[in-house]
Amino acid sequence: MSIFICPVCGKKLELSGNSYVCEKGHSFDRAKSGYVNLLLSKHIGKAVHGDNKLMVQARRNFLNKGYYSPLCDALCEAVAENLNGSVIIDAGCGEGYYTSAIIDKLNELNIAAEVCGADISKAAVEYSAKRCKGGEFAVASVFHLPVADSSCDMLVTLFAPYCGEEYSRVLKKGGIMIMAIPSAEHLWELKQAIYDTPYKNEVKPYELEGFEFIEAKKISYTMELDSHEDINALFSMTPYYYRTGREQQEKFSKLCSLRTKADFELLVYRNI
Repeated sequence: MSIFICPVCGKKLELSGNSYVCEKGHSFDRAKSGYVNLLLSKHIGKAVHGDNKLMVQARRNFLNKGYYSPLCDALCEAVAENLNGSVIIDAGCGEGYYTSAIIDKLNELNIAAEVCGADISKAAVEYSAKRCKGGEFAVASVFHLPVADSSCDMLVTLFAPYCGEEYSRVLKKGGIMIMAIPSAEHLWELKQAIYDTPYKNEVKPYELEGFEFIEAKKISYTMELDSHEDINALFSMTPYYYRTGREQQEKFSKLCSLRTKADFELLVYRNI
């Protein structure tokens, strides 16, 4: 049986040949790379569904160079320390950089777990499925995760939209949610290089309805980017990329090296 459920009727899906099928006969083909598309039209709120292929490639290339490895390492440690059960979902898994690292960490520690990921971007999920042979992946909205109520022991979400009710629904009571957010000074020097009046990120209160806050871990360090390719890849991963005019783009095009701060917070919650 699959971790996933049918997005039409909510029944469990079973892999039969190259299709995921539920007991009511709803069928979803599995792509050659291994993922399944469970995104229904009624769950789509806009014409462009998540990151496009160029954006996904830029993020993949940047992350593969290890710039965010301190965050990834801290995430994997938090997963291993807090996992009480065997089912983990990565909500907004992107191209699978963090999902793959979680699988590798659990294998290293001989911890048996079922890991699945969901993302609204078909291009991202395709990369995830190719990268993470030990996981199960679906194209789906994080607002409508294709897993049953109280079916997950842990949910991780990194820079994805926050969907509190949905995350609480899929987690078991006492299940753990691990969230990564940018802290106040994340990419501060990058913003200084582009904007005349840059602003620091707003870090909201940690309390979330339906969850018990357990702990916060700050991950802060300096990154040295020595090529415009890497700088452009980083910039393309951020919301700032879509908020720049011609003047800011001209400033950005002249950057061939950058020393900027990576500033994250890793938050751990328990579903109540």
